[in-house]
Amino acid sequence: MQTTRLTLICHARTVSQKLARFPTNEPVENIRSASDALASRFSSARRLICGPELRTRQTAAWFGADAQVDEVLRDCDWGCWHGQSIKDLQLKQEQALYAWLQDPHATPHGGESVAHLCERVAAWLVSLQTTPGHVVAVTHPFIIRAALIQMMRGSAFHDIDVEPLSVVELRFTERWRLRLPSLDDGGAV
Repeated sequence: MQTTRLTLICHARTVSQKLARFPTNEPVENIRSASDALASRFSSARRLICGPELRTRQTAAWFGADAQVDEVLRDCDWGCWHGQSIKDLQLKQEQALYAWLQDPHATPHGGESVAHLCERVAAWLVSLQTTPGHVVAVTHPFIIRAALIQMMRGSAFHDIDVEPLSVVELRFTERWRLRLPSLDDGGAV
């Protein structure tokens, strides 16, 4: 039986993330400090892919110069919300933002729905099932969320491996949220 190993890595922090804004095609922050620490994180016996945006290409470069751009790993199309802050939307488009948060098919921004994004990622995961070896994919938070949702469908209890010294953080603020610590958290929990 052939085995496919998929490692999903979220791109490094951007100014938009820091300011709680929907992303544009901005660069990542702190390029030099993180790149040295991550350069040898994965062996060269892997296939390195990334989304087409500048932030994913820059982050992928920390793991090797051989990254291939895969359009399926592109970020969600935020339509007219590109660059908009969450706070501004809460003030000016509260109902639209609420509809988008509640309905995965909603597209008040005129871009891509969460449901469509999940379908795109589901098809990509199916295509990887026939790709033996280790695939390292540098992408966006929404793509990683969609992949986790696909993996968790059905009875997932026996599909979750928890390795020694693994860290899974759950936070409750009106609902439970899963937090996956980043590589640059320094192990702080």
